[in-house]
Amino acid sequence: MSAIVAIVGRPNVGKSTLFNRLIKRREAIVDAVSGVTRDRHYGKTDWNGKEFSIIDTGGYVVGSDDVFEQEIDKQVELAIEEADAIIFMVDVEAGITGMDEAVAHLLRKSKKPVFLTVNKVDNAMREADAVEFYGLGFQEYYTLSGINGSGTGELLDAIVEVLPERETIEEDSLPRFAVVGRPNAGKSSFINALIGEDRYIVTDIAGTTRDAIDTRYNRFGFEFNLVDTAGIRRKSKVKEDLEFYSVMRSVRAIEHADVCILIIDATRGFEGQDSNIFWLAERNRKGVVILVNKWDLLEKETNTAKEYEAQIRKEIAPFTDVPIIFMSVLNKQRIFKAIEKAVEVYENRSKRIATSKLNELMLPLIENYPPPALKGKYIKIKFCTQLPTPTPQFVFFANLPQYVKEPYKRFIENKLREHFDFHGVPIDVYFRKK
Repeated sequence: MSAIVAIVGRPNVGKSTLFNRLIKRREAIVDAVSGVTRDRHYGKTDWNGKEFSIIDTGGYVVGSDDVFEQEIDKQVELAIEEADAIIFMVDVEAGITGMDEAVAHLLRKSKKPVFLTVNKVDNAMREADAVEFYGLGFQEYYTLSGINGSGTGELLDAIVEVLPERETIEEDSLPRFAVVGRPNAGKSSFINALIGEDRYIVTDIAGTTRDAIDTRYNRFGFEFNLVDTAGIRRKSKVKEDLEFYSVMRSVRAIEHADVCILIIDATRGFEGQDSNIFWLAERNRKGVVILVNKWDLLEKETNTAKEYEAQIRKEIAPFTDVPIIFMSVLNKQRIFKAIEKAVEVYENRSKRIATSKLNELMLPLIENYPPPALKGKYIKIKFCTQLPTPTPQFVFFANLPQYVKEPYKRFIENKLREHFDFHGVPIDVYFRKK
């Protein structure tokens, strides 16, 4: 699980600019998928080889300044509770404000490492003005210019120093399935139906389940951990602190799982928030199973399921090789099928393919459909192998790897999927120099 760094501070000090700068460095690599809905307030980045998640708390508050006064306390408290390090941002142009002092007061009481960051320092004069911020009672501060990014390096160097090492999860080696989805899609009911006891209070109020809870499941020959997450909400709904909390928790649950069981509400369709959760799981290289719950409530024509499924696959392209199951938790319809699928996806995710078998199958295919020549240069692929990584990654060795374009990578990925079952699992294909 990667560490979490939260950015806090009053409005308009430049939190989002810093956030965007941090994740952009990496976004180009992580999200080389067209049309991915970016979740603006959560991202991953790395520095000096240390990867961490970054949360922009500023994105969680809507409303006027007086609403903000109450909200910011909650945000800071949550950041203190959930994050491993905190960037506290202030603005050199405004100097110290009452709200900055309030935030500083809360942060000083916490035991968490706090990095006081003075933004908009883009010349020597402002560098001198920044000294005033010693008044907030922290031992040191970092100066940044959000516009041109100067100072970011020193700040990140200091942060990664204090981040905890990646925990190696020494818990049991049982597969972990995270049940994720928007509030009220039926996550808790699904878990109750599986376990056969009402361990969760199920009501019609969206967001009853606030925390991720683990349940050991052992029935019908399956054994695994179920992680129930609070409904991830759309950002505009994140008005109370608990919501922000559940977003952070869900992020952690997804990072921590092997397979994400994404439950959507059939009566609402596959919405933007479902898509955000889906791409969050994909980006973290998790297995995915999509369950369409409340299917019994829909009026059926002959091909409703087919059309519904096609619509979802259109939304999740290009990663469409994902199981989609129509179910009704209420009628206990197909819920065990859902678990069987999750177990299958888990096995697919840890599948290893012998190098000899891979070459035997892929090389003739490549010979028949080589990558298109570029500027009169022919690309030859001589050898391929699966990397020893926790998720399926394949490397193809070529004379001119830089000329292999996205469509051909997709072709190779599709062939791998066709011949070896990677249903529900994101796979990576790399081309390298021989």
